[in-house]
Amino acid sequence: MKVKVLCRNPDDYVRETTKDIQRVPRNYDPSLHPFEVPREFTRALNATKLERVFAKPFLASLDGHRDGVNCMAKHPTSLATLLSGSCDGEVKMWNLTNRECTRTLQAHEGFVRGMCARFCGTSFFTVGDDKTIKQWKMEAPSYGEEEEPLNTILGKAVYTGIDHHWKEGIFATCGQQVDIWDEQKSSPIRTFSWGVDSFSSVRFNPVETHLLASCASDRSIVLYDMREATPLKKVIMKLRSNTLCWNPMEAFHFTCANEDYNLYTFDMRRLDAPKIVHMDHVSAVLDLDYCPTGTEFVSASFDKTVRIFPKDQGRSREVYHTKRMQHVICVKWSSDSKYILTGSDEMNIRLWKAKASEKLGVLSQREKAALDYSEKLKEKFQHHPQVRRIARHRHLPKAVYSLSKELHVMKEARRRKERNVRKHSKPGSVPVVTEKEKHVVTVVK
Repeated sequence: MKVKVLCRNPDDYVRETTKDIQRVPRNYDPSLHPFEVPREFTRALNATKLERVFAKPFLASLDGHRDGVNCMAKHPTSLATLLSGSCDGEVKMWNLTNRECTRTLQAHEGFVRGMCARFCGTSFFTVGDDKTIKQWKMEAPSYGEEEEPLNTILGKAVYTGIDHHWKEGIFATCGQQVDIWDEQKSSPIRTFSWGVDSFSSVRFNPVETHLLASCASDRSIVLYDMREATPLKKVIMKLRSNTLCWNPMEAFHFTCANEDYNLYTFDMRRLDAPKIVHMDHVSAVLDLDYCPTGTEFVSASFDKTVRIFPKDQGRSREVYHTKRMQHVICVKWSSDSKYILTGSDEMNIRLWKAKASEKLGVLSQREKAALDYSEKLKEKFQHHPQVRRIARHRHLPKAVYSLSKELHVMKEARRRKERNVRKHSKPGSVPVVTEKEKHVVTVVK
C-alpha cells in the first residue's frame, strides 16, 4: 500500500521575521495576467512623476572665498578633500564631509590660474598671474610653522593652466607655450609651441599617460606625445575652445568646451569631424569634467547653468541652476561619481547630486528592490509620449528659456536659407555640409 505524504517547505511560505511581508505564491503565466502591461505603464508613469517630485539636487554651498572661484582640484585619494583657487590669489582646502574650510593660504598675487594635485596625493601645484609655479604640501603645517611652498619656479610669462601626470613625477604647464617639467628640475625638460600666441588649458590622458592635449588661442586643439620632440597634430575650429577633458574610460576620446555654446566630442584618430556635437547651452561653455565611469560629463557655462550630458547624446539629460548662482567658471565631478562641485563668479562653491532624485544614505533591501523595479519600468516605457514628456520637462530661468527659443529660430532661418540657395543653384554646386563638419575648419599634421 502506497502512502502519499504532502510535503511543504516552510521556507516557501513562512516569514523570517514578523516585519517581513507575507510571501504570496504567484503564477507568472501571461494568460492569467491580461492587464499586466496597463498596470506596469501606470506604475512607470507614477515612478517618473515621483522622480520629478523628489528631484532636489542642491546639497550645500561652501562660502569663504573673497573673490570669484577660478579653479578647483580633486584630491586623488581622498573623496572628502577639495582644493579651490580664487581670483585674489587665495587657495582654500575644504572638507566636504563637514562642509567646512580646513586651510587657507595666500598662494599668488593676482589670479590663481590653475591647480592640480600630485598623483599620490602628498602635494599640490598652483600657477598664477605672478608668473610662478608653486608646490605645496597637502597636509597643513604644524602649530607655529610658517605656510611656505615646498618649491617655487619663476617663469618668463604668465602660466594659464597646469596638469599632473597620472603615474610619474612630471607635470605640464601652458601659457605662451606648453612646457613639460620634471618635479626635480627648475627648467622644463621639453617645450612645445606651434606658432600660437597662448594656450588656455592642458590635460594629460588618464589612460595613455604619455599623451596630452591643449587648447590654443588661435582656435586650435593641439595633441602632443611626451616622447616626441614636436606636436602630433591639431584641429582648428570655427571658434576658440576654452578647455578640454579626456574620457577616463576611452583613451582616444576627448570633449572640448567651445565659445560657440557647444561641446564637441572628438576621436583623436579622426579629427576632421567631431563624433558628437552637444548642444543646449545658450552662452560660452567655460569648463567640463567627466564622470569617473566615463558615461557622462558635466559642463559649466557663462549662461549661469550647469548641464549633464550623456557622452553619446547631443542633448543634456539634466540642468542645474539657482537664482543666486552667477557665471559658472569651473566644475568637477567627484571621484565616487555621486556628486558635482561648481565654482562660480559670486565666490561660492556649490555641491550638487549627480542624480537629482537620488536618495542619500543607507537604503534597506526593500527600498533598493523598489528603486530597481522603478528604474526598469521607466526604461521599458521611456519612449512613451506621456512618460517622455514628464521625464524631459525642466524649469529654466526666463533668460535662458527665451535665449534658447531665439537660437532655435536663428538656426531654422539659416537652414531655410541654405535649402533655398541649394534649390535655386546648379545641382551639385552647393554641397550639403553636415552639422558636425560645419564647426571644423581644418586639421594640420
